[in-house]
Amino acid sequence: MKPNRILIIGGVATGAKAAARARRRDPHAEITIVERGRLLSYAGCGMPYYIQGQVHDFHELMSTPVGVVRDGTFFQNVKDIRVLNLTLAEKIDRARRMVAVVNVTTGEKSELPYDKLVIATGGVPFEPRIEGVNLNRVFRLNLPDDALAIREATEHGNIRRAVLIGGGLIGLETAEALVARGIQVTIVEMLDQLLPAMLDWEVAAFLEKYLRGRGLDIRLNQKVTRLEGDGDGNVARVHTTAEVIEAQMVLIAIGIRPNVQLAKDAGLALGATGAIAVNEQLQTSDPDIYAGGDCVECTHLLTGQKVFVPLGSTANKHGRVIGDNVTGGKSTFPGIVGTTVFKVLDYNLARTGLTEKQARQLGHDVLTALVPGPDRAHYYPTAATLLVKLVADAKSGKLLGAQAIGPGDAVKRIDVLGTALTLGATIDHLPDLDLGYAPPYSSAVDPLAHAANVLRNKRDGLARALTPQQLKTKLDTDDPVVLLDVRTPPERDQMQLRDPRVVWIPLGQLRKRVAEIPRDREIVCYCKVSQRGYEAQRILDGEGFTNVKFLDGGLVAWPYPFGDGNGQAERK
Repeated sequence: MKPNRILIIGGVATGAKAAARARRRDPHAEITIVERGRLLSYAGCGMPYYIQGQVHDFHELMSTPVGVVRDGTFFQNVKDIRVLNLTLAEKIDRARRMVAVVNVTTGEKSELPYDKLVIATGGVPFEPRIEGVNLNRVFRLNLPDDALAIREATEHGNIRRAVLIGGGLIGLETAEALVARGIQVTIVEMLDQLLPAMLDWEVAAFLEKYLRGRGLDIRLNQKVTRLEGDGDGNVARVHTTAEVIEAQMVLIAIGIRPNVQLAKDAGLALGATGAIAVNEQLQTSDPDIYAGGDCVECTHLLTGQKVFVPLGSTANKHGRVIGDNVTGGKSTFPGIVGTTVFKVLDYNLARTGLTEKQARQLGHDVLTALVPGPDRAHYYPTAATLLVKLVADAKSGKLLGAQAIGPGDAVKRIDVLGTALTLGATIDHLPDLDLGYAPPYSSAVDPLAHAANVLRNKRDGLARALTPQQLKTKLDTDDPVVLLDVRTPPERDQMQLRDPRVVWIPLGQLRKRVAEIPRDREIVCYCKVSQRGYEAQRILDGEGFTNVKFLDGGLVAWPYPFGDGNGQAERK
């Protein structure tokens, strides 16, 4: 019987995983990987940590857990998979089932036959159309050679100041690596917040406040117009729509786009996102051609819409499904909920599902909660702050999304929430989940359950809140709102919202001093994390007040400066 000829274009995440899975299912298949670069199956997500120096040996990024480098010899000897690296796939001839390739070193051309073809061409960085992008020390971070060059520059290039163009995930992960090497970092973002595709504004502002406190220079609402050299071909200055910034290094990190030219030229269908369209079995519009990883679009499980969310975890899942199906299987990949996690300095960031902004754009009647607190028992010595934002549909109670940020364990919570979203959970399900509890790991009521209970209280009319943005609007006007601070004296001495409209009455004294609070004005109660603010709201409700709210997230989640005493608490 003629062996199944499986040809895979791309040898990083999806391609290598598909090849390995196909070999385990079919020991007789002829499997060939065509890879344009020189390296295979490398951990692209680990490159910032190599730049930082946490990963010491570059080869660790492409090694097995026992230290064997996954190169062509490894694939040939261990998996009986032929590898043609430094080989570019130029054209797919679907009628003849042939792929034209060229060796990028020698220029030698040839054709490779296939019975099943896999396209795993990944993504490529967006390139801004600005002058100076080809100057020396202007980097992208897409390939291992990029990481090698950046680390070399940081170690031996006398880099004092770097500018990162783009306030997204890649830029922030690289910012940590550069800060760790003593480099002053400026982030230039053309929109009004960091991580605009990932976080809602108040969570992004919470992150921005932290990063500024750690010495990062953040310039929002600015667009880079050109890069200027120093006369020797090295970048020296970054020109934006507002200013000129000195820099000895620039990283362009404004996102990636799917690498689809080969598929497009072959007449394969592209989706609404511009990525390759595939079905649940990851077949393209040609049933003998499969595609996966950063070149394809996925289905969002909450909306049913097609989305482009390039992640290494998804690429590996795609590879396994494809490996099954090119060897006669019927595996499916239903979709994603958009779970993304990463680390910047001492903060952990995580999101899943829809942001509030996305949910509103889709027509949901949105209910949100912004809840800070310790990630484990507050008395345990390693307890750390975590800010959780939950987004739900007000009518059905269905969970729509979540974001978590802080030095606390955000990833544990977002993984639970990603699972809950996948299974269609509501805000009533979340507090009943049987999550593990011990003081070193969690509080008795997990932050997720606490946030869901806040949502339930809001839904049931018990809790009424203003977001930080809504209260900030009132502070910037002559609104006669009363700001009721119900914290203890030591807390107030440590951190204050400076505004003449503040009335300070500790919660334990509130019932006795309720006559001091005007009944004809809106009252906004606040504390450190909003729990006592909510209690104060309920006390005043019981005393007959009719216009009382609390500050969502309390002062911990307040992303602005605390004011100058005149009510004009301007954001930096």
